[in-house]
Amino acid sequence: MLWTALLPSPCSGTAACTDAAQRALATWALQFTPRVALADEAVLMEVEASVRLFGGRRALRDRVWNEGRELGVARLAWAPNGLAALALVRAGIENGLRHPLEALLDTLPMDTLSAVHPHRLTLEHIGCRTLGDVRALPRDGLARRFDQHLLNALDQVYGLVPEAHDWVALPEHFEERLELMARVEQAPALLFGARRLLRVLSGWLAARRAGVTAFTLHWAHDAMRSRAAGEGGEITIRTAEPTRDIEHLCRLLGEHLARVELKAPVGDLRLVATEVRPLHDVSASLLPDTVRQGEQLGLVLERLAARLGPQRVLRPVLCEDHRPEWMCRWQPAALPLPRKGAPGTDLPQPGFLLPAPLRLLVQGDHPVYHGRLMLLLGPQRVEGGWWDRAGDEDRNVVRDYWVALSAEAGVVWVFQTRLDGAPAWYLHGHFA
Repeated sequence: MLWTALLPSPCSGTAACTDAAQRALATWALQFTPRVALADEAVLMEVEASVRLFGGRRALRDRVWNEGRELGVARLAWAPNGLAALALVRAGIENGLRHPLEALLDTLPMDTLSAVHPHRLTLEHIGCRTLGDVRALPRDGLARRFDQHLLNALDQVYGLVPEAHDWVALPEHFEERLELMARVEQAPALLFGARRLLRVLSGWLAARRAGVTAFTLHWAHDAMRSRAAGEGGEITIRTAEPTRDIEHLCRLLGEHLARVELKAPVGDLRLVATEVRPLHDVSASLLPDTVRQGEQLGLVLERLAARLGPQRVLRPVLCEDHRPEWMCRWQPAALPLPRKGAPGTDLPQPGFLLPAPLRLLVQGDHPVYHGRLMLLLGPQRVEGGWWDRAGDEDRNVVRDYWVALSAEAGVVWVFQTRLDGAPAWYLHGHFA
């Protein structure tokens, strides 16, 4: 697993201000993963499943750090579990993946683990200074003298037992407040604090796969104001189409704030997304943008083959073969496509084939894959290949294919062999 811990800068405001800043950071973090948790003063994210989506660990780290600094993130750390990432970020160590976790944690001060805090003085009196010192104490004596919570936390931070977290839920509606560090007397200067709120809004929109078409910025006047000034003001910004581009939203807001005159100093901001619509992102493509602008795919492939070499640009070609493993082959894109394709079939074909069929367990007469499979369609017999050999490999197959349903894995493609003395069931593909 891969976890990151984000440690915000200490807030100079009230405790409520600190909690609001932490919740805002968690809301922004939901764009990277749905597994976001609050842990004491930090925000934890489990991002193992998000690494490829955001271009790898380095790209994900850079984006989290660059955007997070605008929201007050002072430090971050990476580790195989959440408590270890929290301990490392408190110690100012960013990379917990470069060295063995056990050796790294043993050197950390005791106060990097929250469960140690109630017992810190006692542990110091018996000579403990680091997490390694605490872990080296006899477990029986540790359990009798201290609470079980300390032992559980030690096991969790070292990855010996799983963690349990309360995940942050994505709010249905966006409304965030920011207490300004100093009173603002000119409206354009509100953009500095509003940009921080817009950054959180952008993360919330990304998590919802949506864009905003209207948002309202509210400001509250300082308590030491004249009665004529009122409690505050507001401004609503509208866009022609849904967007979550923070630079575009900041430019629009800046243009409108330039024409606003504040009646009193402002100490508090509140941003509300008033109109939100689904936003369908354009899929990233390995091909040039000219393909989407009308250039034929064949011409693009020819140019890529000329740049990279003909053997580096391949296209799939359907073959006239009933056996699924050899129904498709790859050929250089520059070669002409054959006229004949694969033969038709009565059953639907899966979008994903396994590199090699996976043998399944059988309960009674039914195959098992994440539970007992329900056979939906079939059988369709695929037979042939007695003439086809590749070295010592005999490619002769006699199989009965079925479309089956798994309660956990969804719709799958399985077959039963007919050549073997004891027929067996195999998983061969998944339907998208």
